[in-house]
Amino acid sequence: MSAQRRKRRPAARKKKTPHPLRILFVASECAPYAKVGGLGDVVAALPKALRRLGHDARVILPLYASVDRAKHGIAFERSACVHMGRGEEQWIGLHAATLDGETPVWFVDCARFFGRPGIYDAPWGEYGDNAFRFALFTKAALQICKDTGFLPDVIHAHDWPSALAPAFLKTWDRILSPLSATASVLTIHNIGYQGVSHASAFSYLGVGGEHFASDRFEDHGRINLLKAGIAFADALTTVSPTHAAEILDPVGGCGLAPFLAARRNDLTGILNGVDEEHWDPATDPWIPARYTAATLGGKTVCKRELQKRFGLDPRLEIPVFGIVSRMVHQKGCELMKEAIPQALEGMAMQVVALGTGDRATEDFFRSLPGRFPGRAGVHIGFSNELGHLIEAGSDFFLMPSLYEPCGLSQMYSMKYGTLPLVRATGGLNDTVDNYDEATGAGTGFKFQDPTPGALRDTIGWAVSTWFDRPAHLMAMRARGMALDFSWTHAAREYEKVYRSAIARRREG
Repeated sequence: MSAQRRKRRPAARKKKTPHPLRILFVASECAPYAKVGGLGDVVAALPKALRRLGHDARVILPLYASVDRAKHGIAFERSACVHMGRGEEQWIGLHAATLDGETPVWFVDCARFFGRPGIYDAPWGEYGDNAFRFALFTKAALQICKDTGFLPDVIHAHDWPSALAPAFLKTWDRILSPLSATASVLTIHNIGYQGVSHASAFSYLGVGGEHFASDRFEDHGRINLLKAGIAFADALTTVSPTHAAEILDPVGGCGLAPFLAARRNDLTGILNGVDEEHWDPATDPWIPARYTAATLGGKTVCKRELQKRFGLDPRLEIPVFGIVSRMVHQKGCELMKEAIPQALEGMAMQVVALGTGDRATEDFFRSLPGRFPGRAGVHIGFSNELGHLIEAGSDFFLMPSLYEPCGLSQMYSMKYGTLPLVRATGGLNDTVDNYDEATGAGTGFKFQDPTPGALRDTIGWAVSTWFDRPAHLMAMRARGMALDFSWTHAAREYEKVYRSAIARRREG
C-alpha cells in the first residue's frame, strides 16, 4: 500500500474518558457519625465507591450533639451566614473530618437546631420544628459550597431531610448563583417518611409563595418536603428496581404515586451495595472469630458467644434466629408479635433481637426472655458490636417487612452465611432467591402474605430445613457468601444518573 493511500486513512480516534464529577452528598445520616437506619450506611459507602472511580465525592451532615468530635477528629474550619425566609439570618459553624481516610465530610454546627440528643425525635416524639431544622441545614450546605468554592456538578439529596436541596437550587438566586449549573439527584430511601409539617414553616423556607401549590410543596394544607424534592429534582432514584415500580402504585407510593408517575422517566431503581470493608466475616474486627465459606468453624465460635451474650442455652444443635431492626410497624413487628411466641412454643429454636422503636414493640421484645428463658434474648438499644455478632452467630435472620425499599441486613446476612427469612417485597425480593426444597437451590426463605401465619409457617420451613435437610442449608450458605454485593456496580449506575441529570439541567 502506498504512502499516499495511508495518508487518506482517517486517524484512529482516542476513546474519550468522561471527566470526573464533583458530587456533594447532602444527608441527615452518615455512619459512623450519625445513624438511625440503612441511610447512614449508604451515605458512608457510596461516596467512597465513587471516589474510587475517580470522582470527587464529599458528604455534609448536621453536627448533632451525639456526634463525638474528639473520637472522629472533627475540627472547626470556618463560620457562614445562612439567609432564610422572613429575612432571618443564622450563623453556623463549618467543621470537617475524613471518613475512612479518604472521604471528606463536612458538618453544619447549629446548636439551636442540632444541639439535642436525637436526630429526628426525642423519647416523647418527633421534634416539632424538623422542617425548620433541616431547611436550615440544607440551605447551609449550598451556602458552604459558595463560600468554600467547592461547586458540585451534582448535589445528591437523600430522603425528606435534604429534599429541599433541589428546590433551593432552582429558586434561590438561580441566575446569578455559582451553583446555577449544579444538577440535583434525589434518592428516596423510605417513602413512608415525607417531612410533612404545618404550613407555618413555609415562609421560613424563602422559596416564594407561588410554590405553595399541590404539585410542589402543598399537601392537604400542609407542606411536604419530599413531595417538593420530587417536583424539583433533575433525577430521582430509589434503592431497588422492584421498589421503583412499587412506589408508582397508590399503596406503595404513600400518597405520592401520582407525582412519581408523572416523573417515571426520571426515576431509576438502583440496588444498594454492602461496604465490604466493614461487613466481611473474614476481616470483621467486631466478631470473636473470623471465617470464610471454606472455614466455617469461626461461625460456630460466634454462635457460642452469641448464645452466651444473650443468655441463651448453649446448644449448638438448635437454630438461632436473629433480628436487628427498628422496632416499628414497617418492619413487620405486628407479624412478629404473634408469630414469634407461637414459633417458640412449638419449635426447637432460639431468638435474639436488637433494636429500638415504639414503646409497645420494645415492651413486647423485652418480655420474651421472661416468657422463654434460655430461648430468647433481647437488647433494646443500638450496638454496632452486637449487630455484627448477631449477623455472624445466627443461623437465620428475620426480616418480615411490610415494605422494604432495599434493605441491607439481608445482604449482610448472606455475606455472613446466615440465611435470611424475608417477605417478598422491594429489595428483599430482588436480593434473596427463594429456597427450592426439591433441588436445594436458593439463598433464603421468602413468603408473600403479610400475615402472622405466613411468617410462622416460613419459620417452620426454615427449622425443618435445619433438621431435615442440612446439606441444602450448607449449600445455601456457601451460595450466599459467594454473592457480590459490593458498591462498585451501584456506583457506576449512579454515575449514569448523575450525567443524565447534568445533561437535563443544561438543556433546561
